[in-house]
Amino acid sequence: MKSGKNKILITGGAGFIGVNAARRFSADGWDVEVWDNLSRLGGEKNIEWLNKAGKVQFKNVDLRFEKDVNQSFQSGDFDMVLHCAGQVAVTTSVADPRHDFENNLLGTFNLLEAVRQSCPGAFFIYASTNKVYGGMEDSPVVERNGRYEYADLPDGVSEKQPLDFHSPYGCSKGGADQYVRDYSRIYGLSTVSFRQSCIYGYRQFGIEDQGWVAWFTIAHAMKRPFSIFGDGKQTRDVLFIDDLVEAYCLAWQNRGKIGGEIFNIGGGPRNQVSLNELVHFLNRENNQTLQPAYAPWRPGDQKVFVADIRKAHERFGWRPENSYAEGIRKLNRWVKENLELFQ
Repeated sequence: MKSGKNKILITGGAGFIGVNAARRFSADGWDVEVWDNLSRLGGEKNIEWLNKAGKVQFKNVDLRFEKDVNQSFQSGDFDMVLHCAGQVAVTTSVADPRHDFENNLLGTFNLLEAVRQSCPGAFFIYASTNKVYGGMEDSPVVERNGRYEYADLPDGVSEKQPLDFHSPYGCSKGGADQYVRDYSRIYGLSTVSFRQSCIYGYRQFGIEDQGWVAWFTIAHAMKRPFSIFGDGKQTRDVLFIDDLVEAYCLAWQNRGKIGGEIFNIGGGPRNQVSLNELVHFLNRENNQTLQPAYAPWRPGDQKVFVADIRKAHERFGWRPENSYAEGIRKLNRWVKENLELFQ
């Protein structure tokens, strides 16, 4: 029997985004159930931290396996499903496309089917990606102020930009993105896809091919060598984790009017920063002179991506509260206070 509290399922709940979301929803009084297969670096540490920070229920579930998903789903009637699980790196998808497909597209399909059959009234948020827009070769890029910027998209890329999946990762995430949307149209589920841009923050165990803001920040704190692929002028609109989790909460509060929609969720034009600029910023903050090595561009890398986030503000009142400088300072301070996690 369901308790009087709202209940949320967070897949990938031992990952960086999932664990921060679990902490917030638990603090807000929700019953929180976390699923993860603990395949990512730092997953077990994050679950240990969650158990200390607040009461959550953890299950080791691999979304690739339909039977396991269906059996695990019988545990409760969820009001909300936040789907953060998946393979997260372009380079990994190129090296092992089947693994990427199974984790991202098949896993999402299995989860959607379980929701449709067992819990069709749940509000479903999918953590999608800006990679669904591909290389955007039709949008001219210029070098301005020492970084790459769009020549004529001052507000960034809107949700009207045509989809153009690049890399196995782009295909698997993009396919899942469209399945989530179509399950609203065809089966009446209340779903939204958040096409997220460059999220960073607490408890992010960044690695070289994913989570570059955290990776650079950890490298500075540990005085470790690190590399930039390309010339470092590539630019992203970075978004602090607390602002992303707030978007999830606001989406829930406005679920009755946004079902079936797609939203770009990123830092927006005010929070665009190049890789070189981040290195310089961290050197100033830490009174260091660390310099990266430079390596060839990787397949699927975009010179620039900045999201137009106006639709999210118009439809459910969300916009980032933390500037990139404020957010990176918070992450930098947290990393320094928790160096034992990175030994």
